[in-house]
Amino acid sequence: MPFESTIPLWAVLLPPGVYLLVVGLLNLRRRPVAIAGGWDLALLAAAVAGPAIAGPLDILQPAGTTWPWRLVVPLVCFTFLTALVLLATRPRLVVYNISLDQLRPVVAEIASRLDPTARWAGETVALPGRGVQVHLDGRGALRSMSLVAVGAKTSPEGWADVTRRVRHAIRKVSVRPNPWAAVFLGTGAVLVTAAVWLAARGLWQVQSTPTPEPAAASSPAA
Repeated sequence: MPFESTIPLWAVLLPPGVYLLVVGLLNLRRRPVAIAGGWDLALLAAAVAGPAIAGPLDILQPAGTTWPWRLVVPLVCFTFLTALVLLATRPRLVVYNISLDQLRPVVAEIASRLDPTARWAGETVALPGRGVQVHLDGRGALRSMSLVAVGAKTSPEGWADVTRRVRHAIRKVSVRPNPWAAVFLGTGAVLVTAAVWLAARGLWQVQSTPTPEPAAASSPAA
């Protein structure tokens, strides 16, 4: 079976389109949304899995590879690479549709409550009593912030406490819709529409293709 029929173009376009639609909707909310960094990376990996398997990873296939190995081998490689990235990434909390000026006071208040000895160095706050150092990492105009655990050793209990309090505190923060939401929604809508159209066209072509009639059995010789 050829590779093109195994991973059709609509299956490559649909996941990133859905991902962009979800990100666009999150950036339209009047309240920030916090997602664990592992889940955020896993969702992004699922969105780019189709293009990666159909593109760069396909050249790793040996010549003459047939189904199902032509799909299974790139999928295993992509899953393995994603797992390595997840294990190597520092603990983080991703907050959509919030600026640094809005998030820093929230984190500062939480840090002072958890540890009176908390101190700031740039955009990093250290909580010695909790064994946690948190860095605020922003993405500029995209209005997406990340709380990243830094330092040689991070206390899992301290990090869990900080992120839990941040999740609860940002629910009270009022924000305006992100202007980039229109870009995310527009691009996602184009990709999803193209994927649906390609899937519908492929289904119509399959249904309209006439089924070949079986050849008539020849009568035995007299």
